[in-house]
Amino acid sequence: MGFEGLDRDAVSFYAELRADNTKTWWTANKARYDAVVRGPFEALGAELEPEFGAVKIFRPYRDVRFSADKTPYKLHIGMVSQARVAHYLQLSEDGLMVGGGLYDVPPAALARFRDAVDDARTAEDLDALLAELRTAGFELLRTDALKTAPRGYRTDHPRLQLLQLKRLAVGRREPPAEWMWTPDAYDIIADEWRTVSTWCAWLTDTLGAELMEAAQSSRRGGSDRA
Repeated sequence: MGFEGLDRDAVSFYAELRADNTKTWWTANKARYDAVVRGPFEALGAELEPEFGAVKIFRPYRDVRFSADKTPYKLHIGMVSQARVAHYLQLSEDGLMVGGGLYDVPPAALARFRDAVDDARTAEDLDALLAELRTAGFELLRTDALKTAPRGYRTDHPRLQLLQLKRLAVGRREPPAEWMWTPDAYDIIADEWRTVSTWCAWLTDTLGAELMEAAQSSRRGGSDRA
């Protein structure tokens, strides 16, 4: 069966989970999770894969080993395309978060990004792209951004906010809306991922050599990673 839309009960599911984030509640509602949350997400992922490549749906369990918050379950479901520079989709009680880019930035790639920001020639193209993304409702994610200028750059740099970034991703939020529960959701989400693709393409073109180097290093030294 193809994608028929996300299920509006997913919003209620996550609101209820937030109120009672326990194994007892989860066990009692696991079949509901499979039916109204994961099932439609998997169907949507299957529709997106021919254009955007294989996708991964994240597990619902939180990694609490190093967190003060010991609640066991995530309050959202997430999907990511399996590429170095990726597309991302998240569903929670607040609706959708659509985005993508580079979330785990290798040091060499981050240095190259800052060089591009500091170079007037490449920065002009970057400013134009970011303006187009803002017009489409996307903003750069400032998670973990530096509080001041990185070493070697002026604190009054005209693009200081870009230099402070540590994650090179964009996103936009969509509150719950009727279109999400219909087959139209595929067309709307795919079109938003196409917009994200312009950012992914700029990152790939600009940071390509550094990303390839990091990927090769990871394969050589990270074969035991889960």
